[in-house]
Amino acid sequence: MYEVVLQSLGAAETVTGSKHLLKTPELTILVDCGLFQGIKSIREQNWKSLRIAASEIDLIILTHAHLDHCGYIPLLVKNGFKGKIFMTRPTSELTELILLDSAKLQEEDAEHANEQHFSKHDPAIPLYTVEDARASFDHFATIEVGIFVRLSDHIHFRFKTSAHILGACSVELTCFGKTIIFSGDIGRNNSALLPAPDFFTAADFIVMESTYGDRLHGHTDPYDDLADMINETIDKRGNVLIPSFAVGRAQELIYILNTLKIQNRIPYDIPIVLDSPMAAAANKILIRYANEFTKIHQKEYEEMSDQIQINQDYVETIGTISDKKSKVVIAASGMLTGGRVLSYLKNYLGDSRNTILIISFQAEGTRGRALVNGSHELKIHGKYYGVKAKVVEILGLSAHADENELMDWIRKFEVPPQLVMLVHGEPSAQEAFRVKIQTELHLPVKIMRQHEDVLLFNCSNIAEDLRPAE
Repeated sequence: MYEVVLQSLGAAETVTGSKHLLKTPELTILVDCGLFQGIKSIREQNWKSLRIAASEIDLIILTHAHLDHCGYIPLLVKNGFKGKIFMTRPTSELTELILLDSAKLQEEDAEHANEQHFSKHDPAIPLYTVEDARASFDHFATIEVGIFVRLSDHIHFRFKTSAHILGACSVELTCFGKTIIFSGDIGRNNSALLPAPDFFTAADFIVMESTYGDRLHGHTDPYDDLADMINETIDKRGNVLIPSFAVGRAQELIYILNTLKIQNRIPYDIPIVLDSPMAAAANKILIRYANEFTKIHQKEYEEMSDQIQINQDYVETIGTISDKKSKVVIAASGMLTGGRVLSYLKNYLGDSRNTILIISFQAEGTRGRALVNGSHELKIHGKYYGVKAKVVEILGLSAHADENELMDWIRKFEVPPQLVMLVHGEPSAQEAFRVKIQTELHLPVKIMRQHEDVLLFNCSNIAEDLRPAE
């Protein structure tokens, strides 16, 4: 085979399940290896065959440590993957944290299904176990940002930071003289913690996320919006609940909320509660890497972390809920699909004094999407809860670039690419972004379809003219 072909096994016409397979004459490379999340029909794809044997994949390049990008790794290893998984050092530590938590939840869900006899499988089994997750760690290989790594005679790559979460990167892969950029998740230019994304100036092909390809995050200052919302809720003697991803958003929120206190924009004595053991563990990882990978000093973030209440045990969650004093609670999961945030929802949704603040992307079929869409009730653990609390969305606090920031990223390419391929977006966002790129930049754009082979180029003639990468 002298062709270089790209096939998206996930995150094609949907946001989750990122798995992009690059088939070349020398290597078969998987960029990201994530779980599908959201509605049941999408989640069920986690149980379906990848249409390629795990043993046929030579290596994985991991852009960052969110579950929809790394969560399928233990299953791939369990099914016969033998290669290395390349990532940055912070991503390695965060991925271990994410995968162990995911495996534990998989085991608990299977156990619960067997106890309640509601699974169509007898017995119900987890997608993978904690033991499977630990086995995958042996394949991790950490590399430095910006340093090219030679993978074969004609293929090498490097990471460049993407400002999405700690350790997150885009991938610049050179293959038989052609450059392919995988954007990964592109973050904000004005992140509180992370430097702005690195940009690229040249590529032959671009595989680009499009989460907010049809939305702007607003022109108001998100810090002002957040402070106003908190003060309004406190005046009503209510509580603010912020559903948050344990890795990334939670750490940025801690910094932002403490900054608002220092600036006297919210009461200094308002309690801030982080109710997520995984987020607390991610805090410690961020502190270790703060000087190297963030805009703030390690000591500064450490001092801010000391100012918040961290709930480790569920008994502390019960105590926080019982406490009648107004507070700001950060709890996982970010899309309200599980975790301790559900305990708060059960108690906070029915009180009009409370505010539920949505700051992250909410996938179709999640409770978070239902709230954003104005649902008057939520089903939690088989029971319906009326929504009387105020629901506020501040996308200016999102970790994903909006439409304008995505356009800024792609405008940095000085030489027009041969093709831009859109992934990691819902159909409406992708179509709007495709039209915008084609109209404003006059670039060829393709929306990737799941399992569709896209021929990038034929390298039979190129290989003869190239020396191995230095």
